[in-house]
Amino acid sequence: MDSSRRERAEKFVELHRQGCFLLPNAWDVGSARVLESAGFPALATTSAGVAFSLGRPDHDFSDEDEKAPDGRVDRETMMRRVREIAEGVTVPVSADLEDGYGEAPDTVAATLSLTLAAGAVGGNIEDFTGDRTRPLYDEALAVDRIRAARAAVDADGEPFVLVGRTDVLLVGGGLEECVRRANAYLAAGADCAFVPGAADAATIGTLVRELDGPLNVVMGLTGNTQTLADLRELGVRRVTVGGSIARAMYHHLLRAARELADLGTFSYADDQLSQTELNHLFRRP
Repeated sequence: MDSSRRERAEKFVELHRQGCFLLPNAWDVGSARVLESAGFPALATTSAGVAFSLGRPDHDFSDEDEKAPDGRVDRETMMRRVREIAEGVTVPVSADLEDGYGEAPDTVAATLSLTLAAGAVGGNIEDFTGDRTRPLYDEALAVDRIRAARAAVDADGEPFVLVGRTDVLLVGGGLEECVRRANAYLAAGADCAFVPGAADAATIGTLVRELDGPLNVVMGLTGNTQTLADLRELGVRRVTVGGSIARAMYHHLLRAARELADLGTFSYADDQLSQTELNHLFRRP
């Protein structure tokens, strides 16, 4: 690891030690540079945004009668995008690694090694399976997967923030199981717990009190009543926005397409960045 990358990695680790920071999610180099220009100290990727930019579905439940893969982004393609983003900005980048691109702990470990090689200084592994009959990996296996990820990071020897994500709340599970799993992932070597679906003050407050490590929550998924100041007051350490910015961008794209197709008018263009602004933003010294 070169000195500048190590400096970014150490900075990213330090962000998780105290306070609360916002970590917005990019899906390509262009979106990453726009976010970087706003002054954020670090960025994350969004698997949903990457998938949508490639015309693919995000990781979700698969239909029982599917006879072929659902077209989700494969690990090689995702690693290529992570590398492009990490090399395209000067701030630390954390990677959305979904379920590690395979069930076996060895597969998860290999994914972490590839993530480090791609230039990311953090990454999250989730326990969501995509299988309706067992939406979450068995807890013991999920813990082994985090433990294997930690071993891969430690073997590399470079600073890296490993995040253990549990999707208990997203699949209808209870808060007790959520706390148990998140703490088990922290005990297995995760540096931070990520609990999507926690959006109200009561749930978030309980998680902050009950978890044995820093908490990441995602806004833009299940409501927007909490502000960053609110989340800081509750004790949240890190806030991400998942694929919500990408989805908002695609909403505007679809609205423009419908205006063109249905009305033949061009009012969508009244609100756009100029060519000069974008050229200036994307031009590197």
